[in-house]
Amino acid sequence: MNDNTENRAKSQVPMGLFARQERKKPSVDMRQVVGSCDILFICLDTLRYDAAVQEEASGGTPVLNRYGKWEKCQAPGNFTYPSHHAMFAGFLPCRYGAKNVADRELLFFPMSVGLGRTAPEGAYGFAGSTIMEGLEKDGYDTWCVGGVAFFDKRSEIGKVFPGYFRKSYWNPSFGCQVKDSTKNQVDFLLKKIDNPEEKRHIFLYLNVDAIHYPNAFYTEGAKSDSLESHRAALRYVDGELGRLFDRWKEKRGDTFVICCSDHGTCYGEDGCQFHGINHPVVNTIPYKHFFL
Repeated sequence: MNDNTENRAKSQVPMGLFARQERKKPSVDMRQVVGSCDILFICLDTLRYDAAVQEEASGGTPVLNRYGKWEKCQAPGNFTYPSHHAMFAGFLPCRYGAKNVADRELLFFPMSVGLGRTAPEGAYGFAGSTIMEGLEKDGYDTWCVGGVAFFDKRSEIGKVFPGYFRKSYWNPSFGCQVKDSTKNQVDFLLKKIDNPEEKRHIFLYLNVDAIHYPNAFYTEGAKSDSLESHRAALRYVDGELGRLFDRWKEKRGDTFVICCSDHGTCYGEDGCQFHGINHPVVNTIPYKHFFL
């Protein structure tokens, strides 16, 4: 490579992109969080932004309302598989009005994908292919409690995401078809933390699938899924998260929580059904992070 070619190649790399002076001050310093707190990453799989803010405004989600308002964000993908690959690599949902990659607040900064060698202010720079791999190097035990079929280890594709964690758990009672799936997941986790195997900080990923289809059974008399049953599922989930948060704080102490959706879903808007397509209600999701 001659000097001119090398200079052109360098000019195409956005070095220092995340170090611009006009960047907003980060809302949390993950460099202080990592090593001092447990981290709970809770994905409310398929939750739409409009449903989340409607329940927030009506008081239908008193537990989640304790921890601030939902932020309107762009989904990392339009269904579970691409969205989770992005999130597990550090690319969580970004704010709705972001104009370029530097506009997003990165809690986790992958050090080896060409975004620069210095993590932006407030971000935890990690080495490895996933957040979990980076955190394990810093002493965390990483847990996955699955929900949707992409975490069902009875299939080959269902082993991919669980394989990123030191410990992963799924059983049929956690699945989408089970009305009490979130209760079953929370019951399982409460038993786990009541009997700790070792004293280490935990990074827990919990895939809550109650809001995913089918959800008609959360609305009495409903024969098919709808925005109403979607919202009813969220109200059910909120109560179960209250049990998890209270016990986790009691047993585990300081804890940082990331709570978001991975994508939304359609119920007939513009003739569209469900997700895996690019529609505004699929691509617009709620996000918040907070300390217990």
